[in-house]
Amino acid sequence: MTRLFPTALATLAAVVLHAQAVLEPVTRTVRSEKSEVLFLAMAPKGDRLLVGTAKGADVVDIESGKRVFHLAFEQDGDQHVWYAQFNDNGEYVMLAGFTGKREIWDMKTGKKEGGNLSNFAWMPNSLAMKKLNLKVGNSPFDRFYQQETAQHGDITAKADKDGAVVFTGKDGAAIQTLRFPENKDQHHRAPCFFHEDRFITGTDSGMLLFYTLR
Repeated sequence: MTRLFPTALATLAAVVLHAQAVLEPVTRTVRSEKSEVLFLAMAPKGDRLLVGTAKGADVVDIESGKRVFHLAFEQDGDQHVWYAQFNDNGEYVMLAGFTGKREIWDMKTGKKEGGNLSNFAWMPNSLAMKKLNLKVGNSPFDRFYQQETAQHGDITAKADKDGAVVFTGKDGAAIQTLRFPENKDQHHRAPCFFHEDRFITGTDSGMLLFYTLR
């Protein structure tokens, strides 16, 4: 019988711990809109999370987990929010759908801005949208995931089939996989998003999952 002495056990534990990118189980879960989570963006102050879904977008308070606003985005008969970006002070957020058409929403009121959008000089232009493959002529039946990979130091998070997330190390070898049985859509690709000491992702049912980095 092989015996593991304290020093060997400590070494083994260190190796196992080192092989993790995030700590399990999940640190926190938050329910967003009951729809597929497509895109995540953090407000500059780190106090609010913009959650792009297949049915518009939610603005969630990080501390309480409560929804601050629901942004009823819809363009060309479609509600999918494939991209979002806050301005520098977080007072406005831009949302974009499958055609790359952009809308500006006021984060003080939760209402959409009308009029001339050229006043928002920080907003990415149509060429920038095309580089994200969001352009006129796209089909609403296709998918345009923007966060299938994310980098944090030597760790890379990559979306996989069935909404799973695979973490790889500096050498490209897989070190950890997160699987979410609640995902029912095999084609769902979980958004990969690092913020400070957390990894955040979402399911096809609107659940947000927060993990603490190792």
